[in-house]
Amino acid sequence: MNRFAIGIGWRIAGVIVLSGAITYGYVRETNGLVMFPLFILEIVLTANLYQYVTSLNRKLTRFLESVRYSDFAVAFRADSNLGPTFYELNDQFNEVLDAFRQARAEKEANLHYVNTIIQHVNVGLLTFDAAGQVELVNQTALRLLGIYRLRTLADLKSTHAELATLLKAAAASPTPMSYQTGADGELSIRCTAVRLRGRLVTVVSMQNIRSELQQRELDAWQNLTKVLRHEIMNSITPIVSLAGTMRDIVETDLVPFTSDEAEHSIPRYVSESVNDLRDALSTIEQRGTGVMQFVDAYRNFTTIPQPIFADVALEPLLRNVVQLAETNARKPTITCEVSSPNLAIRADAAQIEMVLINLIKNAVESLDRGQTPSIDILAEAAGPRVIIHVKDNGPGIEPEALEQIFIPFYTTKKTGSGIGLSLSRQIMQLHNGQLTAESTPGQGSTFSLVF
Repeated sequence: MNRFAIGIGWRIAGVIVLSGAITYGYVRETNGLVMFPLFILEIVLTANLYQYVTSLNRKLTRFLESVRYSDFAVAFRADSNLGPTFYELNDQFNEVLDAFRQARAEKEANLHYVNTIIQHVNVGLLTFDAAGQVELVNQTALRLLGIYRLRTLADLKSTHAELATLLKAAAASPTPMSYQTGADGELSIRCTAVRLRGRLVTVVSMQNIRSELQQRELDAWQNLTKVLRHEIMNSITPIVSLAGTMRDIVETDLVPFTSDEAEHSIPRYVSESVNDLRDALSTIEQRGTGVMQFVDAYRNFTTIPQPIFADVALEPLLRNVVQLAETNARKPTITCEVSSPNLAIRADAAQIEMVLINLIKNAVESLDRGQTPSIDILAEAAGPRVIIHVKDNGPGIEPEALEQIFIPFYTTKKTGSGIGLSLSRQIMQLHNGQLTAESTPGQGSTFSLVF
């Protein structure tokens, strides 16, 4: 039988009986000392009946509070023994709370999943509201901006004074914008405004298009080099081979014949012609072999191995580079300074040594013979980046040449292949870094490796 109905029944019966007894005692004018306990008992029983009847309202209120405050650890079981309807109601409450609990867990998992993706994409992302409060920013955006924290757009004023104004002005414009972040970066910025629960939120995406353009330019040069090398080698190889074969024929068949019988059996001009033919074939073979070696030397431009990354301390790395440079350079004066003894980078040490040695070699070769080479190497931390500067006191580079020195095969030296700086920039791009150059004619040049 339904225990809830029984509980209500006996409480109501008790209230009726007590009311009847109090009425009877009042009519018979019974002593107040007897009536008072009955009156108190009726009040207690009536309050108990009210509390018992309204327990369902309190349960419903507790359930709604659990939903409102996301307190899904609550369970409804205490009064399940009052009857089937109470058991079913508690079971439904618990199932609803369990559904809410699973939905919240799925929501949190999805948020964590999306946030992980946002933090690992190679595009800078940030969002801010109408007041300029930054709600979300990923590591790529911080790296592109050269900062380690961003809470409001006002935080950009110290490093990127124009960017905050630019972002607010472009919040409603889907047109991409360009923003210069220094000598080594140019950002393409796109803003989109969305309304989130009545609030206007601006989503900003940013990419360093300079590195992308440099990479595409490098890919184009590499593809061109591969094609040229393939065609030149296919054309010159059979020529060299035929020239060698013909020279062997001349040496074996014609030269002994002309040298033994030149004075008696054949005209003198035939002997001279054979000698000229031998010299011509030898020249063709030598020059052809030289061209093949020259073209094959550019194989390195298109076959740089992937770097093997490791933690590299800069102080011993630079000290080793200086020792290598001093053995080969022409009386150089090289100074080396590291801003912190613990400064390190994540890189392939051998490849970075190649870049630094090439820069030092270029600096020494650019100096006049009457000058004493002076090269300053400085490694320092700049926010999240590490920069190695290689500065010389040479004649500098003309502005029109400065824009072209990283183009493959372009060189300002009388002797040079024009691929050293291109290879160096390619190595830095494989390290997700940049190689930049600044120069003032007559005052020297500074090359910077930005990690």
